[in-house]
Amino acid sequence: MSLSIQELAKQAEQTLSGMGATVTVAMDEVTVEIPLDNIIDACLLLRDEDELSFEQLIDLCGVDYSEYGDVAWQGARYAVVYHLLSIKHNQRIRIRTFVDDEFPVIPSVIDVWSAANWFEREAFDLYGILFEGHPDLRRILTDYGFVGHPFRKDFPLSGNVEMRYDEEKKRVIYQPVTIEARINVPRVIRDDHRYETAESGE
Repeated sequence: MSLSIQELAKQAEQTLSGMGATVTVAMDEVTVEIPLDNIIDACLLLRDEDELSFEQLIDLCGVDYSEYGDVAWQGARYAVVYHLLSIKHNQRIRIRTFVDDEFPVIPSVIDVWSAANWFEREAFDLYGILFEGHPDLRRILTDYGFVGHPFRKDFPLSGNVEMRYDEEKKRVIYQPVTIEARINVPRVIRDDHRYETAESGE
């Protein structure tokens, strides 16, 4: 039988007591914030505890909070977010863990959920978050020679190089941009009398 959202939050809080977990409920969803040092132990408990049984990882992603909301973000810049599914209890839960700003490293959860493999590679590629213990941590969406991590909020939107496949070298190469950079914001300047009243036109 499925637990209610409040019951699920209470059960998660009890299961993770002593780990520094913070459990919140918003929009009928349960979010558990776990300190970095306890992430693996917490994931194992969420998976193996019979009352929870979150046996499936359905998503894992990075988040850059550097420009979050209307005011300056207080706290760590990067986080890793896990979305878990309990098929047994028909429940979902979210886990969030913050990592160091300068050198974002977090243990891999591949040994807990094997589905984490490509998700962790994606978070590494797009955010530069390193997953310690990952068996094959390399880029998955960008080119092998790509510089930077494009989902970071400070990643430049335009650049001076472009990439193309070179038939002779049989690989992707980078070269200076061959088109002139321009701003594609339309400017319309004209005399337009459509909005004048009949009286003003007389």
